[in-house]
Amino acid sequence: MRLNTQGLIIREQQTGEADRLVTVLTRDMGVIRAFVRGARSIKSRSLSATQLLGYSKLSIFMSRDVYTIDEAEPIEVFFGVRSDFARTSLAMYFCELICELAPEETDSAELLSLALNTLYMLSNNKLSVQQIKAVFELRMLSLSGYMPNLVACSSCGKFADDTMLFDTESAQLYCSSCKAPVHCIPLTIGVVTAIRHICLSDPKKIFSFKLSNSGLKELSDVSERYLLATTQRRYKSLELYKTFT
Repeated sequence: MRLNTQGLIIREQQTGEADRLVTVLTRDMGVIRAFVRGARSIKSRSLSATQLLGYSKLSIFMSRDVYTIDEAEPIEVFFGVRSDFARTSLAMYFCELICELAPEETDSAELLSLALNTLYMLSNNKLSVQQIKAVFELRMLSLSGYMPNLVACSSCGKFADDTMLFDTESAQLYCSSCKAPVHCIPLTIGVVTAIRHICLSDPKKIFSFKLSNSGLKELSDVSERYLLATTQRRYKSLELYKTFT
């Protein structure tokens, strides 16, 4: 069986003398792992198309449980992401999150679009890295079934307060008048509104909001804390990214 699709290379591993084993976020089948024969040869037409962070047209031959990429044509390689170590490590972090949260062998068009738009923003300096990071974390969690309950206070139903409290463990929101767990994170209403926008708006509009520098830091901190609490694991690429910021 053969599949013609588009995919983003999110992990690569060298095998043998010239082959490559890649993990790909595909449009049609979610995350798959496939061999690329001779991909490391300088003469290989698949060299750039199957490198890490490469977005390519792929022809994949499927035999039992083994996938092999026969042909690959690069669409975008995101050179700008590789311009400094901070952006490169942040892109690696996004790839780690995809490997952790993305489904396998199921349609993933919206997730692939999120990844590509995020890398485009990161590659072209369209927004601050704090905003890009927070948007990807929160939207990725939402697409994976971990959308926080941010519609209103979980106790009284109040929609907005100058300061609201977010529980990263239960994903619940509280107003300042209601009793909330002591470990909740206080958030300004501007940041709460930004989180609602990221999680609930049209995919094409998720980056379209503005916050002050302090608001962006608050957003970045809470999105990261929620993601780490939800996934219950460490990310080496995130730790590396923090050494450059």
